[in-house]
Amino acid sequence: MSDPLRLPAVFFRLRARLLEHIDLPLFFIVAALMLIGLATVHSATYDANSRVLSQLLNMLVGLALMWGVAQLPPQKLMRFAVPLYVIGVVLLVLVFLFGVRVNGAQRWLSLGFTRIQPSEILKIAVPLMVAWYLHKHEASLKARHFAGAALLMLVPFALIAKQPDLGTAILVGAAGFYVIFFAGLPWKVIGAIIAAASAAAPFLWSHLHDYQRKRILTLFDPSADPLGAGYHIIQSTIAIGSGGVVGKGWLAGTQTHLEFIPERHTDFIFAVFSEEWGLLGNTVLLVLYTLLVGRGILIAANASTLFSRAMAGSVTLSFFTYIFVNMGMVSGILPVVGVPLPFISYGGTAVVMLCLGLGILMSIQTHRMLVKK
Repeated sequence: MSDPLRLPAVFFRLRARLLEHIDLPLFFIVAALMLIGLATVHSATYDANSRVLSQLLNMLVGLALMWGVAQLPPQKLMRFAVPLYVIGVVLLVLVFLFGVRVNGAQRWLSLGFTRIQPSEILKIAVPLMVAWYLHKHEASLKARHFAGAALLMLVPFALIAKQPDLGTAILVGAAGFYVIFFAGLPWKVIGAIIAAASAAAPFLWSHLHDYQRKRILTLFDPSADPLGAGYHIIQSTIAIGSGGVVGKGWLAGTQTHLEFIPERHTDFIFAVFSEEWGLLGNTVLLVLYTLLVGRGILIAANASTLFSRAMAGSVTLSFFTYIFVNMGMVSGILPVVGVPLPFISYGGTAVVMLCLGLGILMSIQTHRMLVKK
């Protein structure tokens, strides 16, 4: 028979092993956001609670992936950069050639039993590839290396924009640009890029699809098409404003439960949360997101290699971009694009990819600490 006194020791060793490469500040912040997300999805889909269970399963899968990635040191993560990038680009080409078209957009590949959206893979594959490439040339970084990194980013950007999916293309491009920025891109080059983009704005405008131009114009006057392009913004701002300071209470949002808010469990879930919890709830949510981004920036600042610093910075600023764009579009200060609110919006792929990013941050933080000891 085993000694009962040894059981607590086994338990503590197992717990230590499970938490060895988990950054607890990050974990507790994200756990709080996930609990808020489940409660809000429940309210937004009160007549279809199977989605809450599905979202819980998505989160558990994401957390398992986060734990697995956190166990790998950054040196091993670099080995996935090239194959993941190549697979992602090949899948984008297959989408262009054989993709499934839905509502005028060709973004999915059919596998018979399900469909996949390869552009989601590039949200991690692009920064990984760019960080690997710049790390490889760290000893002698020159302008041509930054140009090569930009090309690695622009190829998937162009393929995704062609689908068309400008929102995802911008997120993928931003993730790659953040890597280049943290690798030491000179400020004068950044200024030149901004100037060039501003000068090219009229040309880019002429190449936007009609619905993309309409979304931008609707931003300035939603009432011009209150039952069409402006409907999303009008209803979401009404919901946010009606929440007041303390909100109407959980499950008591009238705009939500009378189904005025479109896509209330996905892209516009912030309107649901704001109506029910008001300004105080939004303040708590913003504090949690600020802590998440702040922790990520701290991990990037303390990273020991260019690859680690660039990846941590890219993942963190990608989180910030998701948060800013989603809250901005729901509040009516940015055009409507398909960007989820991190760890709050319903959606399996988004949750899993966000948790993958968390795993990368934890890998960089915990393995750096082990090296220093």
